Amino acid sequence: MSVARFIADQRTLYRVPVAFTCLILGVSISWFYKWLDRGPTRRQRRRAKVDAAVAAAFKDSRGLHGSPRVHVDLRAKGWTVSERTVADSMRRQGLVARIIKRRSGLTKQDKGAPLFPDLVRRDFTASAMNEKWVGDITEIPTARGKLYLATVIDLYSRRLLAAATSLHPDAELAGAAIKMAAAVRGGREHIKGIIFHSDRGSTYTAKNYTRLCADRLGIRQSMGRVGSCFDNAAAEAFFSTLEWEVLSRNEFRDPDHARQVVLEWCHEFYNTTRRHSSAKMMSPVDYEPPASSNPRPHREALHDSGGASGRCPPRCAPTWRWMPSIWACGPGSGAAKMSPG
Repeated sequence: MSVARFIADQRTLYRVPVAFTCLILGVSISWFYKWLDRGPTRRQRRRAKVDAAVAAAFKDSRGLHGSPRVHVDLRAKGWTVSERTVADSMRRQGLVARIIKRRSGLTKQDKGAPLFPDLVRRDFTASAMNEKWVGDITEIPTARGKLYLATVIDLYSRRLLAAATSLHPDAELAGAAIKMAAAVRGGREHIKGIIFHSDRGSTYTAKNYTRLCADRLGIRQSMGRVGSCFDNAAAEAFFSTLEWEVLSRNEFRDPDHARQVVLEWCHEFYNTTRRHSSAKMMSPVDYEPPASSNPRPHREALHDSGGASGRCPPRCAPTWRWMPSIWACGPGSGAAKMSPG
């Protein structure tokens, strides 16, 4: 704090005469009033511009980006600022991106179900699309009961390939999610042999689900150890982001309201706008190669297989489909029509 600011605060806060404070501090009254009438300095003008730009970038990100991502947003717009400057600006303006909130787990193991090996071993990286997928199920509380969300994420770009919702956390929900992800990537021909990693919950070891993965889709299942969230850390990280950026900021009236808000965030923000540190601070859609390029050269090229073909365009609009007990958001074009079971 400067001497002049101290004098001004004494007058404003404690009604201490300016002449008395100047006398005590040994400064002239004329010097104080000269300081009072001056305009903003160059540094103050720069700070005001930075604050305005930070506030605008924070608003554009729906209030979800912290200082590292806001810093990248500003650099992309041509600003020359450091991450620390952005953090200081957000602190001055009271812009807080995250509120920590814990959630309870849903994993219930079926001890009589077959065991699948851990093919990922905490290596949540992939050199190309359609090498490793991860998924999990979480609950979303509402004023009229819970909604359950099943996800499938490609570890190459962290793109959310599927987000299926239901009122019951069962194998039917998990099956809807994995079929949606397969449709987005072009069907069995283009995902055969891919690794799908999950926890050892009874949802993912159910006979209907394991047969769907192995026989119909050609997917190799992988599972971590019981009671270790770190063995499926990538899927857990997505739910952590969902809670911080959506669930903690909304009070849902009913499952329909929760479904609308959550799926809109998943497909209109998370995949297309949100910057990911594991994707070189790009959005998943921007990080993935164009649809015309083949992410796995040893596989056949994309072709029409009669109505259930085609890769989802990078920015296709989501469409809403109703299925008995299952609500799912799939690609607007090129996706096969799904049914539970």
